[in-house]
Amino acid sequence: MSGTLSSAVWLLPVLPLFGAAVLLLAGRRSDAWGHLLGCATALVSFALGVVFFVDMLGRDAAERVVHQTLFSWVPVGELQVDFGLQLDQLSVCFVLLITGVGSLIHIYSVGYMAHDPERRRFFAYLNLFLAAMLLLVLADNFLGLYVGWEGVGLASYLLIGFWQYKPSAAAAAKKAFVVNRVGDMGLVLAIMIMFSTFGSIEFADVFTRADAASEGVLTAIGLALLLAACGKSAQVPLQSWLGDAMEGPTPVSALIHAATMVTAGVYLIVRSNAIFDLAPGAQLAVVIVGAVTLLFGAIIGCAKDDIKKALAASTMSQIGYMVLAAGLGPAGYAFAIMLLLTHGFFKAGLFLGAGSVMHGMNDEVNMRRYGGLRTVMPITFVTFGLGYLAIIGIPPFSGFFSKDKIIEAAFAAEGVQGVVLGTVTLLGAGLTAFYMTRVMLMTFFGRRRWAPDADPHESPGVMTVPMILLAVGSVAAGALLAVGSSLQHWLEPVVGAHHGEPVLPVWAITVLTLVVVLAGVAVAYRQYARQPIPEVAPAEVTAFTVAARKDLYGDAFNEAALMRPGQELTRTLVTVDGRGVDGAVNGFAALVGGTSMRVRRLQTGFVRSYALFMFAGAALLVATMLVRLW
Repeated sequence: MSGTLSSAVWLLPVLPLFGAAVLLLAGRRSDAWGHLLGCATALVSFALGVVFFVDMLGRDAAERVVHQTLFSWVPVGELQVDFGLQLDQLSVCFVLLITGVGSLIHIYSVGYMAHDPERRRFFAYLNLFLAAMLLLVLADNFLGLYVGWEGVGLASYLLIGFWQYKPSAAAAAKKAFVVNRVGDMGLVLAIMIMFSTFGSIEFADVFTRADAASEGVLTAIGLALLLAACGKSAQVPLQSWLGDAMEGPTPVSALIHAATMVTAGVYLIVRSNAIFDLAPGAQLAVVIVGAVTLLFGAIIGCAKDDIKKALAASTMSQIGYMVLAAGLGPAGYAFAIMLLLTHGFFKAGLFLGAGSVMHGMNDEVNMRRYGGLRTVMPITFVTFGLGYLAIIGIPPFSGFFSKDKIIEAAFAAEGVQGVVLGTVTLLGAGLTAFYMTRVMLMTFFGRRRWAPDADPHESPGVMTVPMILLAVGSVAAGALLAVGSSLQHWLEPVVGAHHGEPVLPVWAITVLTLVVVLAGVAVAYRQYARQPIPEVAPAEVTAFTVAARKDLYGDAFNEAALMRPGQELTRTLVTVDGRGVDGAVNGFAALVGGTSMRVRRLQTGFVRSYALFMFAGAALLVATMLVRLW
């Protein structure tokens, strides 16, 4: 890569950071043009990312990695950390996704937030989020990654709670922040263990020295990184914040829950592949977490009437697919990234489509009060429909190429594990087809169940154009990434190569998957197209439906397993501190004080008293001497 280009990598995160700083410092003076600056910085970062990518395409694999050291950051004893950036085959994929989809969401927000008096502040937070996410994926060491990681958490807190005057939004932002802090401790512990073991936290040092560490140490690092990934990517058991985060403006849902924040955990695992490849225990834990979350989110999505919460549950499930694939090692790393990239297109498009529906329905989110919207919102219907076909994996849409590869990789796992994982991924595909067909039918088909004052209408061009572009990506991205195994070859220098074969022929898995998907579509069609949809959810439902509506009791579990024990532990520690530690300290102080009070009474200030004591002492001394002489 040319010297001029390699020295400009720092501009990628700095441009949106500059935009955020200007908008926050300018205040109300930027109300008239703040949204334009926010969009401009995102678009310029995207254009710069494209330039980097094109330049990398024309070079050999060994010459594609760019390192840029900006300054000496932490020169403390043995801990020597430079503030450096690394642009390679993996990070450039994220740069294009973050800035590309992020720019479209910025443009969409111009229309969606047009009447919000704090629109300028909203764009400042969007820019801040992009800057933090770009730093996360461009850092060349774990400490720099951690700064971006925490920046993403801060920006998501500000965006989810943007309408802080709503108690539900403020509570959702706090919940997301607290749950993510639990996961963040995993990253902190992993960094500490790395420095203790390898004497460095630079990617290059840690990954090249990993084979010299014991499996136990590597497993501990891997499990700590997995905990961090569970927090950011809303994986079991730290998934509870995702549904509540829908309280933020819809563009936030598209940005955080489609293309950026929730994918950070997948990036962390794939980036740390050298550690996980040498720690089979941690790798198995990643697979289990992905498989459980895959089904967990899909089941919840089947029972949600809130269109955004249904899509949030879908995000949880789709990220589960990615985490499962990442846990398969070299057999799944590239496929995890492929689904991540295609998911950025179709899920962002689905969220923006949901926002368009809300925009035309006076912010109504209950799908039971929709119906028949395809005739009055044709662009939204078509773009949302293309995203729907992509996510359920209908060929030739992008989800077919990316998700089917993960199903094939799952079946290729050794022994019983392959059968179990293959079955889980197939079941997830069927559930995805069911709940997404349910969303389509309840929203765009059937009789109109609108409120009397509703006047649904198509969104303005500034909102529909980004939706159209994302729909194009939903159609074409999968084929472009899959043709000739192009993405696998592209990522091979970073994640390694794999040449395994599934236990079943690929065509058989493809046919089986399509059958399961069509079965899910058919069940949803029978339940939501051939029967009237009540405007109020039926009260008489199965225990399974009740559990799904309550997010499979995720909050109840966290309260019982984490919050209540944590409160009890805190009370115990307070008691021990108050009665034990403070009691001992205060008791000793009281003993010294009481003793001194008693001893000081001997100091009367009268000469006759002192003379008496001196006489008594002398008499005692003389008596002692006489006894000894006797």
